[in-house]
Amino acid sequence: MFFSDQENSASRNFIVTAVFWLVIGMTLGLTGAIEFTAPDISSGIPQLTFSRIRPAHVNTVAFGWLSMANIGIVLYIIPTLTKTKLFSEKIANLVCLVWNIAIFAGALCLVNGYSEGREYAEYPVPIDVLVLIGLLSLSFVLYMTVLKRTVKKLYVSLWYMLGAFFWMPLVYFIGNRTFVRLDGLNDGIVNWFYGHNILGMWFTTLGVGIAYYMIPKLTGRPIWSHSLSMLGFWTIAFFYAPTGTHHILQSPVPEWLKALAVVFSIALVIPVITVLTNFFMTMKGNWWQLANNLPLRFVLTGAFFYFITCIQGPFQATRSINWYLHFTQWVVGHAHVALLGTFTFFDFGAIYYILPRVCGKQIYSVSLARMHYWFTLIGFIIFFLSMTIGGLVQSAGWHAGIPVNQWGIEMVPYWILRAIGGALMWFGNILFLLNVIQTVRGVKPLDAPDVEPAMVPPQKV
Repeated sequence: MFFSDQENSASRNFIVTAVFWLVIGMTLGLTGAIEFTAPDISSGIPQLTFSRIRPAHVNTVAFGWLSMANIGIVLYIIPTLTKTKLFSEKIANLVCLVWNIAIFAGALCLVNGYSEGREYAEYPVPIDVLVLIGLLSLSFVLYMTVLKRTVKKLYVSLWYMLGAFFWMPLVYFIGNRTFVRLDGLNDGIVNWFYGHNILGMWFTTLGVGIAYYMIPKLTGRPIWSHSLSMLGFWTIAFFYAPTGTHHILQSPVPEWLKALAVVFSIALVIPVITVLTNFFMTMKGNWWQLANNLPLRFVLTGAFFYFITCIQGPFQATRSINWYLHFTQWVVGHAHVALLGTFTFFDFGAIYYILPRVCGKQIYSVSLARMHYWFTLIGFIIFFLSMTIGGLVQSAGWHAGIPVNQWGIEMVPYWILRAIGGALMWFGNILFLLNVIQTVRGVKPLDAPDVEPAMVPPQKV
């Protein structure tokens, strides 16, 4: 399975194992959410304490689910857009095997207390080495594929994807203690350069590139403006790198670095406007397709969450707003609307479209897919709103000088809602995993083949 050179086998393997890690990561996250209101649930089990569950959850979702799903989707899209076969399915499959071993070993290390202690970069040294080797190997495979292309022009998705695989190895190398060790405040500056740029120069570039492919493909319409899409790419490349310091505006970092982070954070509205304008203008006159095109519904739901993410981001990066909202549940809600709302929904839509094509089989159950959409959407809305409103309650408590043990009691209902929303999403993703497994196994579909045209692989003639 992991040593195959069959066409699209690497894409399939990355996608299927990513969905498995999604469920594991969500289970860890749900456990952590429950512990907010029932902290004694982990009593006597050190591996389940919040301080260990939280980094295991974050890294499993970020590198096990989102990164692997994005890679699997890219391994399908790049050969499709370049009209050539992947340079080496064997190398990509080997990376998939190594990456799975790294995620499994990394999760075991984190729940047992072995951590480098740097946010989003907690994996120990051997795991960091494996991940970096995997990134460099995939970059080589994808760049060689593009060099062998049989088309002259590069569609915008290729720019975003190739940019991500150029930047991410650099960002990962700089951001992990395994490779770069600094002391004191300098370590915090580097940590947030890394923490924010895996979002901007990895998840954002891959997610937007995937959406730029999926929306025209699913609607049957060309992207509204290629020039606007390229403006979005280059402004992300120019503005994103220095923004990480807006996470530590209340610390004694150099004032010029704080100012640079705030100004560049606000400037990120430029690529956001280009991306959303392109998405929604491409959909002009085609919104009716949402009624019977489930992959498109997932992708455009992600686009809506992208709008929320990118309104919140520059807004809360300004000094006065940052001072008010920092260290509250609002910030946690914002992080989730980016990774769990925007990019996860992009990936759901892409997987429902791509999986039948890389497997050559019809999706097992459209009904399960629809249930997955609604459970995930409703659960996420409850989850996001509970943290957003709860964060404002916390901010008011801090601002009024009320002791934490007083206003902390007011957070209990919001934490309960957070766990309820998480449970709905967890159940929806269990349905997703079941659907994916049955599709890969080739179990006879439960639905008529013309129920969801976008989810049916093209028939061989």
